[in-house]
Parts: sequence; C-alpha cells; structure tokens
Amino acid sequence: MTRRISTQVGIIGAGPAGLVAAHVLLRAGIDVCVVEKATPEELERRPRAGLLEHRVVRYLREHGLADRLTTEGSRRGWCDFSCAGTRVRVDYAALSGGAAHWVYPQQFLVRDLLAGLEPHFASPALGLRDPATAPVVECPGLEIACEFVLACDGPRGVGGAALTSAGARPSASRYPYDWLTVLATVDSPVAGVTYGIHPRGFAGMMPRAGHTARLYLQTAVGEHPESWSERRVRTEFAHRMADTASLLPSIESIDEVGMLRMRSSVLTPVRHGRLLVAGDAAHVLTPSGAKGMNLAIADAADAAHSLIRWFHDGDRTAVTGYAARRERDAWLTQEFSDWLLHLLHVPPHDATDPDFRLRLKLERVASLSRPGPSATAFAHRYAGSGRHPDVREPLRGQLVAGGAAWR
Repeated sequence: MTRRISTQVGIIGAGPAGLVAAHVLLRAGIDVCVVEKATPEELERRPRAGLLEHRVVRYLREHGLADRLTTEGSRRGWCDFSCAGTRVRVDYAALSGGAAHWVYPQQFLVRDLLAGLEPHFASPALGLRDPATAPVVECPGLEIACEFVLACDGPRGVGGAALTSAGARPSASRYPYDWLTVLATVDSPVAGVTYGIHPRGFAGMMPRAGHTARLYLQTAVGEHPESWSERRVRTEFAHRMADTASLLPSIESIDEVGMLRMRSSVLTPVRHGRLLVAGDAAHVLTPSGAKGMNLAIADAADAAHSLIRWFHDGDRTAVTGYAARRERDAWLTQEFSDWLLHLLHVPPHDATDPDFRLRLKLERVASLSRPGPSATAFAHRYAGSGRHPDVREPLRGQLVAGGAAWR
C-alpha cells in the first residue's frame, strides 16, 4: 500500500547538497522531506571528496553547520607542483589574503549534516510526476506531493531525467585519458596537495583525514583498475613524483583502487517549473581543482535561499533566475577545472619535444607562485575565496562559485 504525504519542498538525495539545503530551509520554517536511496551506514562510509573551499566553510559556519568540521578538520593553504626536475610551491592562502581549504572528508560532513534530520532512507526516487506545476516524488510505497522539488540525486537520477524530458540538453566533454584513483594509508598526514607533471602522465597526492591520502595516476582511456597491481601503483607513483618524493609521506598500504572515467558535462537549463536541480544532477566535474562538492553546495545554497524568498517574501525573481545563475557558475567552474587539467597533463601522442613542453609548463606554474595578477586570480579561484578580481565584492551571506556571486 502506498503512503501519501505532502510537504513544501521535497529533496531527492541526502548528500552534502541536499542536506545543506534541508537545514537552511528548515531553519527558515519551511517544511522539508528528504528521500535517499542509500542507508545511513552506506552514506557515512562512502569515501569521496575531501577538500572544502573557503567560501563553503564560511557559509556553513554562518548557518551553524561547521562546528565539528572546524574542530576536527584542518586547513591547507599551499600546493606543490613537481615539474621538469623542479618543485614549485604556490602559497595560495598568502596570495588570496588568507583563503584556504579545509580538509574534511565528504562522508564526515554527511554524518554531521544528518544530525537533526530524518530522511527517508532506502527510499530511491523512482519517478517524478508533474514537475512543472505540482510535483509528486514517487518512491517504493511512498508518494510525496511537493510545492517544489530540489533534486540532488546525481547524473542518473529522476531530476535530470525530468529536465531532459522537458527539453534540457547536456554539453559534455570526454578527456583523452582516465585517472586511476587510489586510497592509501601513509606514515604521516599529507601536508598539502602535490601535483606531478611528468611525460609518463600526471600524478597527484591529496590530503584526507589522519594518515589517509588520495592518489591519482593518469592512465590511457579504457584501462581497468585490475591491471594495476600494488607494485605497479607504487613504482609508477614514485617515478612520476621523483622530483618531490623525499618530501611526501611514505605509502604504507594501498587500501582501495578504482578508475575514474574523465568526463565533464553541464545540463541546461537546471530548472523546469517547480523542479530545481543541483550538484551532479546538473553538472559533472573532474576532480581537478576539487570543485565538485563545493559547486554542489553552492547550488543547494542558491536554491534554498531562492525558495525562502519565494515562501517568505512572495519574491519569485530568485527562483526564476536560478537556472541562469547556476549555468554561469557551472561554466566558470568547468573552465577553471579544464584549465588546470591542461596544465597538469602532457597531451597523449604529442609531437612536441617533451623537454620543451615541460619547460613551458614549469614557467606557467612558476608564474602562479609569484605575486601578480595571474597568481592572485589563481589563488582566489583555487581556494574558492568568495572573491575574484574579475567580479564585485560579494555581500555577506552570499556564496560564490567560480567567482560569481549570488544572493
């Protein structure tokens, strides 16, 4: 028998985006119902992103959602580039006036955000009826009639499918390489992000909580993680990071290996009537620059404040402008991620002399470490400072994605 309930805002997906929106809306006195296909245990043990931008942490603090994060997390304000036998440190916190990342794994943030909420777990959204006028979210044994739906249910969820049925179209890119993703235990905490630019392919080490590190290795398109033994991972990582290996923590164990098919996409528009779409359901980013979770939270914050203005003030302009704002932010963020990818990778089958190519990249990296317009712009965008030389100073309470402010 199907149970039927009603709410003001139905939220599909209990990831960071959906949970942040739920808290902000509930604290504004707006009724919310969250459905999630996974169980709480599955959500809290799912290792994903680990770097939160300055603007996002500021926003979470302003809404009382960052207490544990700022107590147990740690700040990072520099990154290293290893290229052509040289290590270059970019102190982006100094260059941006103090903006830095917080290292705090996504599953920890989800655990924190679940406190005080009662999502319907193990309740996958199977369909979405009448999204333009009177949305109804269909789950096994449950139907939720909503005034609005915020879909944060990933690229294969019902939110994106409903938009596509209504005429939305994706713009997509498939990069000519993939990334091997490795979760490793190291002998000491990773002090900062290190990028390795090497003729054999990109390598990276990213900080996670405690003695956990995320490693990335560029591979050919179509390779499978099964072909990467622990010995091969260690050997290739050491080779590509040889210029800076003595400064990195030692790998004690390889705990998890996967393969990331390197794709990016932007779906437009991301609103259809009473349906708003956020996060991976609206845009897919590569890990380059650690922008995915941060942009998803920016989407959710924009949606939440737009709906607050609708319900409290009768102001419809924020909701009607949601799609245009999110499209602009998505493309600004995609542009930065794509630019960084091109900096980090030597093109496959490139006929240019490898030494010449690496020296060009080294000079570009070095320009990011020296005070000046290029370094300042990079620092603000990389850290997600909430400010950028190309846009006006945002007002308090705004969250900024890719350099564009919204209210």
